[in-house]
Amino acid sequence: MNGHETHLHKETAHKLARFALFSFLVTFILARVFVFLIMADLMPNMYCFVSGTHVHHLNYGIFLLAAVAGYSVFRRPTGRAAEITALLYGVAMGLTFDEFGMWLHLGGSYWQRASVDGVIIISAMFGLLAFARNLRRFEQKHFWGFLILLALLFGFASVIYIAGNRLGDLVGQPLRDLESASSP
Repeated sequence: MNGHETHLHKETAHKLARFALFSFLVTFILARVFVFLIMADLMPNMYCFVSGTHVHHLNYGIFLLAAVAGYSVFRRPTGRAAEITALLYGVAMGLTFDEFGMWLHLGGSYWQRASVDGVIIISAMFGLLAFARNLRRFEQKHFWGFLILLALLFGFASVIYIAGNRLGDLVGQPLRDLESASSP
């Protein structure tokens, strides 16, 4: 692969990561809004039940992830098909990671803090893929910037953790009460 093809590939990878980041965040936000509206009886219940069992939307995400992975491996999309695949990948990741806390604590509340933490981490990874330069160039040219960014990220993580705990103390129980009142 010559330098021009490599450059185009990297531009495409960054562009596809931006598509995935966008659809990931939109899906997460919409999932949270819809669940809250359903639980508050402000929207019809759109949950899927099979023999009385609630099929959570992380399952839709898992199946979509499997389909996107299979399509990506066997068809190797390019151009517009790759962009649509990246969008679908972001949607699948959003559906799946929105309920990340439920992976860890089966049967736990939808409003688990771990889900939001997982979404923040995945968003950061997509953001790095979408906007960071080649790692070798990044380290050589921007070593001090990298260290400052790393320190800021740790500081940001601490602030998110502390703020999340305080927010959880304020609204966590009302959300859990709303969830248990709306569950069949």
